Amino acid sequence: MSPASHDPKKNRIYLSTPINALVEGIYEENIPMTEIKKHGDFGLGTFNQLDGEMVLLDGQIYRIASDGNVSIMDEQTQTPFACVTFYQAMSYEDSEGELNYQEFLAWLTALMPSPNLFYAFRIEGEFSEVKTRSVPKQETYRPLVEVTSEQPVFNFSNVTGTLVGFFTPAFIPSLNVPGMHLHFLSEDRQRGGHLLACSIKKVRVEIQFLYALELSLPHSIDYLMWDFDRDVRGDLDKAEK
Repeated sequence: MSPASHDPKKNRIYLSTPINALVEGIYEENIPMTEIKKHGDFGLGTFNQLDGEMVLLDGQIYRIASDGNVSIMDEQTQTPFACVTFYQAMSYEDSEGELNYQEFLAWLTALMPSPNLFYAFRIEGEFSEVKTRSVPKQETYRPLVEVTSEQPVFNFSNVTGTLVGFFTPAFIPSLNVPGMHLHFLSEDRQRGGHLLACSIKKVRVEIQFLYALELSLPHSIDYLMWDFDRDVRGDLDKAEK
């Protein structure tokens, strides 16, 4: 299916905080989800104190805790980082045959006409294997790469569900996770987490092309006084994988 015509005012990605703040260990920005949902009904992120993985799907806020349990959160829940958009699929493709993780990523890459745009991905269907993680609640200032080195990992077999996430161009790693960043939520809304790997049985990939970026800068003392000169790309790459 070819991409639909786009409206730059609607097809934009919103970041509540630059990702480098999270990587450095600033885990409390106290941004309520009421504010986040002014900018989108679809996306991902985390919660204050890094307390679980966030999935925002069809306007519903889900939290995947470090014990693997999934719960619905209210709009007063606070976040230090969220990445969202108002989701509207502009093209879709159905998979042909089973794919391992590297084949799956290569397929997604081939569906993007350029690596220099943002894209939102909603991927629904059947997975033979899904490997996810969720980080445990943390005190502020512990670097993210240290936290994720101790992350609980979950493995699911023969599961139906949805991947929610974004592709970010390589030239802005201080703002968002470069490349593909996906969170998983099972169809029964009982399992999920930050995607580490998967194998595909049969899925439909929906894509939204995002032509504009909206960024909020926190006004917390931690953020305002922090020295962000350090290159965090290596830490972010380790933390995401």
